[in-house]
Amino acid sequence: MGPSRSAAFALETHPTEYRHWRLAVEPPLATLTLAVGEDAPVVPGYKLKLNSYDLGVDIELADAVSRLRFEHPEVRAVIVTGGLDRVFCAGANIHMLATSTHGFKVNFCKYTNETRLAIEDACAHSGQHYIAACNGTTAGGGYELALACEEIYLVDDGNSAVSLPEVPLLGVLPGTGGLTRVVDKRKVRRDLADVFSTLAEGIKGKRAVEWRLVDGLFPRSRFQDAVRERALALAAGQAHPNGPGIVLDALSPEVTADAVRYRYVDLQLNREARTAELTVHGPAGPQPDTPEAIRVAGPDFWPLRVFREIDDALLRLRFHNDEIGVVLLKTCGDLANVRAIDTTLYHLREDWLVNEILLLMARTLRRLDLTARSLFAVVDGGSCFAGSLLEIALAADRIYMLRDAEGAVRMASSALNGGMLPMTHGPSRLHVRFLADPAHAEEIVAESQPFDTDAAQEAGLVTAAADEIDWEDELRVAIEERVSLSPDALTGMEANLRFAGAENADSKVFGRLSAWQNWIFSRPNATGERGALTLYGKPERPQFNWRRT
Repeated sequence: MGPSRSAAFALETHPTEYRHWRLAVEPPLATLTLAVGEDAPVVPGYKLKLNSYDLGVDIELADAVSRLRFEHPEVRAVIVTGGLDRVFCAGANIHMLATSTHGFKVNFCKYTNETRLAIEDACAHSGQHYIAACNGTTAGGGYELALACEEIYLVDDGNSAVSLPEVPLLGVLPGTGGLTRVVDKRKVRRDLADVFSTLAEGIKGKRAVEWRLVDGLFPRSRFQDAVRERALALAAGQAHPNGPGIVLDALSPEVTADAVRYRYVDLQLNREARTAELTVHGPAGPQPDTPEAIRVAGPDFWPLRVFREIDDALLRLRFHNDEIGVVLLKTCGDLANVRAIDTTLYHLREDWLVNEILLLMARTLRRLDLTARSLFAVVDGGSCFAGSLLEIALAADRIYMLRDAEGAVRMASSALNGGMLPMTHGPSRLHVRFLADPAHAEEIVAESQPFDTDAAQEAGLVTAAADEIDWEDELRVAIEERVSLSPDALTGMEANLRFAGAENADSKVFGRLSAWQNWIFSRPNATGERGALTLYGKPERPQFNWRRT
């Protein structure tokens, strides 16, 4: 069998441990070369032939993209290319997909797309231009990787093509945004995109350029040099940020059967009840408040460390604990300390390192939004849901707040709640919460005083408030009710409700993944005994149910 929740594979890595990527840094350029180790799948059971990838390959890619942003700000352009002869990337490994659990397939696609979005985020906000140098076969997820790059160049050798063969060969969709990026990002004509997506052999040469599937062609004899020239031209147009970079250390949490403990984050698991508690600890004492001091603190700077830990905890929930249905989001600490950190980040947001920290915080919160778990924020004694940590509560499906006799339980906003940590589709979580009254969202951002329970309820920041007598019972009943409902229905409901307002290309990708691909992965035409994905590579032909629904 392929990957499942029982396979506790590592979610952290380091360039010295890469088995599939080679990272070379020659400022202002860097090169990421994909040379997948056939015999190094994330779990045993299949071979990664033709530069096909699995989750382990993408974990390394995500690590490399993050390290380039934090450790190598001097890099202005990144070339992504294949390390095998005449092969860029053949896409996700089909045998891995065919033998994986349904939940793993969906989470694999989601993680892979989040990695693609991180590349696009680096292009848009970090001044690191990504160029896909497609030196050969570029199929399926391999072309989706290329689509995430700012520009795509294909070798002109009369044989190499780009393709999205999932529909004709596998009976599924491109799993990481390929269809959306073809029409929304590259603006390929709809009818041409239709033809392209049903041609298993793909499109090559001048036709690929004419259809806007790639940006240019270079003959094999000068392919590497021509791509390098283009990368240098892009790099020359970017200002060099103040460096040097900082080195990201390993998080190395303490992992037990029912808990994962980091420096600032605790993940407590109750598998019998199908619940988890994710507790975030706020900063203690004075924090760095100048660019120089933040560089000295490096990976130990509280917002950088804590959001990296939150991100890792979310991935552990997705891949290692798929039976958890409800996550209680909690905080512990001083509101004033969190707000002070947020003020520092806001005022220093033009600094390259602070900018990268803010971007990482935003990506982590978007991963939380996109995590298929019911999220209940619990605001009680000692909580510090302020500013950037208030965003965690705002990401929740419900917010419960204790009404204590002393009025000490409070929450607070900061300048970061005004849109610096946007959701996948663009707006802030406050604007999504108050879609009918945008001015009210602005008022909350501007409020200098914390909200006690009554004020928070009046402001619309709380789903329900209870006094100390009813608090535990109200929470218990709400949680028990939630875990009794269909997980499938809840996933769909939450995905529909969390992203109010207009869509953009990114949110389309995830919405279509959650709905269409999730549905298709469970259909007999794809994954049944005679389905196309199940029989891929075998002599038998798939048998389809021809009804359209």
